[in-house]
Amino acid sequence: MVDDNGPTEWQPRLRQFVTDEWQNQSDGSHDLGHLTRVWQNCQLISRDKPDANRLVLVAASYLHDLVNLPKSHAERHLASRYSAQKACALLQSTAFPPHLIDPVSHAIEAHSFSARITPSTLEAKILQDADRLEAIGALGIARCFYVAGQMSSELFHATDAFADDRSLNDRLYAIDHFKVKLFPIIETMNTDSARAIARQRGQVMTSYLDALRDEISVGD
Repeated sequence: MVDDNGPTEWQPRLRQFVTDEWQNQSDGSHDLGHLTRVWQNCQLISRDKPDANRLVLVAASYLHDLVNLPKSHAERHLASRYSAQKACALLQSTAFPPHLIDPVSHAIEAHSFSARITPSTLEAKILQDADRLEAIGALGIARCFYVAGQMSSELFHATDAFADDRSLNDRLYAIDHFKVKLFPIIETMNTDSARAIARQRGQVMTSYLDALRDEISVGD
């Protein structure tokens, strides 16, 4: 395990790398706040995992979205690979420990849901969990609607909001995304600690949908 000073020293440098790289990017669901929360999630998940390399985790947390393609982009499933390649090139130009670059690269490439890559290291499993925690709970609800707005999706179907008698289509309706993607994420967690957090956040989403159902059914 890397001593605690390594991540502390590298975090501001990594933030600056991303700031420089993202000069012309504006995406409220993938911003510095997102990267910082992923790093915080990594720290939380790895508290009971002394073998986890924190330097790998902090680098992967801040560099995992260097290339961020829209959900509708034809190469969306390759974004994590492109991010990993760019992260490697960036880290190789610095004093980052060379033997840790490949582990950072794998963690970044495997974090993406759309890439469908099974994480093979502890750090990759932790990063994948940390990033997926961002997609659920109260924050996940906010990000879901933000992305739906970017994609010009409707909030929900006018006469069957919860798909009781129709097929789900989360490209057209934001609420459908809860069943299609968000709730299933909970059971994809690799670590017990992340799974416990995910289940708590799942309850937040369930409560929200229950409240929404009550509000839009007034007068039925």
